[in-house]
Amino acid sequence: MRRVPHSLTPAQAWQMLRDGNQRFVDGASIHPNQDSARRSELVNDQNPVCVIFGCSDSRLAAEIIFDLGLGDAFVVRSAGHVLDEAVLGSLEYAVEPLNVPLIVILGHDSCGAVTASVNAYETGEMPQGFVRDLVERIMPSVLTAQRQGVTDVNGTVVEHAKQTGPHLLETSQIIAKAVEEGRTAVLSVCYHLAEGKAELVSHVGQI
Repeated sequence: MRRVPHSLTPAQAWQMLRDGNQRFVDGASIHPNQDSARRSELVNDQNPVCVIFGCSDSRLAAEIIFDLGLGDAFVVRSAGHVLDEAVLGSLEYAVEPLNVPLIVILGHDSCGAVTASVNAYETGEMPQGFVRDLVERIMPSVLTAQRQGVTDVNGTVVEHAKQTGPHLLETSQIIAKAVEEGRTAVLSVCYHLAEGKAELVSHVGQI
């Protein structure tokens, strides 16, 4: 099947998200694409402008903080935006069949999963159950942050967001190829709970 280029470039998609987040910060959200006409338009197809891979935290509702509507974003979430097989499959689906021009990795202040990982590093005690799996997957970012003298949770959140981008490209050949060909870009973004600002901290690809 011939791939149809998306109507937006990675840079244009990121500008759309930046504009929406600024409206949210300013208390001027316009809540686009949320009416019955938009719902009907999307019955048989979708053409999202981005995939947002964010933490599952209830305070991090991607469509709200970027002032988006139905069909605008393909959203994947896991605690601490941890990569696993299901997440990778979801991201690859967004990049290959859906041809999204932008992948946003979205971390946030006071992340519980990162907090648990920092606590495990400091105490040597691992949590029980499947939370242990989350902590084990986040721990490489904690170790990198510690080597750089970053010991606080929010600083470690930034490092974890930065590390997730390259890790994603190392793990997925499909996404790495899309970035290499300029069809998509991977952005690491951190959300500040108090002011509602989504801050770009690193990126791979052209924006």
